Amino acid sequence: MEQVRVALEAVDPLSLAGLTKFLESCAGVTVVGAERRADADVAVVVADRLTSDLVADLREAAAKVGPSVVLVIDQICEAELLAAVECRVVAVVPRASVTADSLVHCITSAATGGGVMPPQLVGELIKHIERLRRDVLIPYGLTASGLTSREVDVLRLMADGFDAAEIGAKLCYSERTVKNVIYRLTHRLGLRNRSHAVAYAVRSGMI
Repeated sequence: MEQVRVALEAVDPLSLAGLTKFLESCAGVTVVGAERRADADVAVVVADRLTSDLVADLREAAAKVGPSVVLVIDQICEAELLAAVECRVVAVVPRASVTADSLVHCITSAATGGGVMPPQLVGELIKHIERLRRDVLIPYGLTASGLTSREVDVLRLMADGFDAAEIGAKLCYSERTVKNVIYRLTHRLGLRNRSHAVAYAVRSGMI
């Protein structure tokens, strides 16, 4: 089994020592020092609350494209959760109920690009995304992908192999309008050409 390198950080030495011992007995996990965080696959951070200082530390690490973070915490509210997600926190584990199995599950999920959240926090995230969609995206004609509905329609037809004239006919746009949509889309996202745009949209789940 490939080892997942885990950097540990805690607000107090006792928690750090306990967690280190906790994880050193777990198969598939190799504990590295906090000073080697840049080399780790996952960072596990233990805290009582998500304080402004902790958010600042997490944000600084995220800016350096550090590892994904598993946050073991006593309590966290919706606003704090959103700040945490912005700082590459992909898993939240309630400190009172953490077990070796649940923590290792979160670590392995984080290492493979996944995430784990308590059900009530998932619900809060979904409600927040819906508010963003209603209050921010829809008024500007955008979807959750950051594309307009027109851009999504054009991309889908491009993926089906239609050229600009055929897309225009299907969507009741002029060929020039379709070409302008494609140009603005590729320019805004830094894409090389139509094929690159389609590949990007498919990989990103936009279409």
